This record gives sequence, structure tokens and C-alpha cells, in this order.
Amino acid sequence: MSETEKRLREALPRLDRLGAVVRLDLGAAGCWRVDARANAQMREEDEADEDDLDGVACTVRLSADTLERVMEGRLDPVLGYTLGKIKVAGSRGVALKLVGALA
Repeated sequence: MSETEKRLREALPRLDRLGAVVRLDLGAAGCWRVDARANAQMREEDEADEDDLDGVACTVRLSADTLERVMEGRLDPVLGYTLGKIKVAGSRGVALKLVGALA
């Protein structure tokens, strides 16, 4: 388990209030589907999952380094989005709630 995945799993209890399913695409570091509707759960996606976006509110694309910086409080999520370090396909509101909850 990578350090990034470990930190994401530790953050799951803070995501219960999100009420949505979100894809986190970290490029080479992997892609995870976070179901934060109730009792937040996370699982790594495989190639088949990438085409199945039913129920996914948004996809957040960012590097593992950017995610680490957000989680450590060294990068404001809104600034990261403005600078293009965080890209969102789908609901921006859900994405900002997600990244904010991880911070």
C-alpha cells in the first residue's frame, strides 16, 4: 500500500458527509473510486471500471504530489484548481467538498 493510499484511507471517516461517488485519478499513482454516500469506502479501479461512470458525481485529476500537498495543508484546493493542478470533470461543487475534506 502506497503512502498516498494509506493517507486516503485514513481520511475516509471525514468523507461521510460528502454524499456522492467520486473518482480520484492520480495518473501513474493509480485511480480510486470513493463512495462517500454512507460509511465511506474506497477501492482501486481497474481498466474495466474506467468506462463505468454510472453514479459517479465527478472525476478529480491531480498528481499524487498535489494530493499530498492538499492533505498536508500546503496547497489550498481552490488555488490548486485555479492553477490547473486539480482538474475536475463533473460536479465542481462535489470535487471541492471532497478535496476540502481531505485537507
